[in-house]
Amino acid sequence: MPHSLTLELPAPGAQADDLGNDLPLRGVTVLAVEDSRFASDALRLMCRRLGARLRRADSLMTAVSHLKLYRPDVVIVDLGLPDGRGEGLIQDMAARRPKPVVLGMSGDAGGRVSAMAAGADGFLDKPLESVAVLRDMLLRHLPERACGGPLGPEAVLVPDVLALRDDLAHAAALLEAGTGEGGAYVAGFVRGVARHARDRVLAEAAGLEEIRALLKERLTGPDHAFDVTG
Repeated sequence: MPHSLTLELPAPGAQADDLGNDLPLRGVTVLAVEDSRFASDALRLMCRRLGARLRRADSLMTAVSHLKLYRPDVVIVDLGLPDGRGEGLIQDMAARRPKPVVLGMSGDAGGRVSAMAAGADGFLDKPLESVAVLRDMLLRHLPERACGGPLGPEAVLVPDVLALRDDLAHAAALLEAGTGEGGAYVAGFVRGVARHARDRVLAEAAGLEEIRALLKERLTGPDHAFDVTG
């Protein structure tokens, strides 16, 4: 998958979310350094509901290029990325002046300790499924940016299943090409995506060969295999 940066904005002219509530973080800019399209789509939906603007970088290299030109209010850094660990970027962001709010994000045991030791202001556990959790974390560090009223009842946000399929197809292609030392990265990537998709079998796969077989099964099976609403 080529390194890329994508931008997601609230709906044009939007002043409130779909439930008619004020957008508490209208105008806040967020850079998500996240390799999973599926996880990124979940963040996109959450940011849209909060009124924040989201950009996504899928690698450290892309994030560094972006940060040379733009100053986001918040940088959310996944710790496991295709071209290295996210802790180094967290350290760099923590030393910046002016400094953005820097949040680490991971589903791995020890991720919180690692991110905070690198200088993160906070940590988000993956899979991140609650708009309220993201809102409260951002408002804790950006109280002056809050606007409008309460968010209202939490809605179920379902990321794009095509993004899930793309993630699994990307992982399968990496395994087919031969990953060498990248095998650990692919396994971690797949398990993280699977946990978010509530695919327990894939999330608990024992090794690369089992992951390879399960990916083939998911990608050649019926579309309902990607139903993540249950």
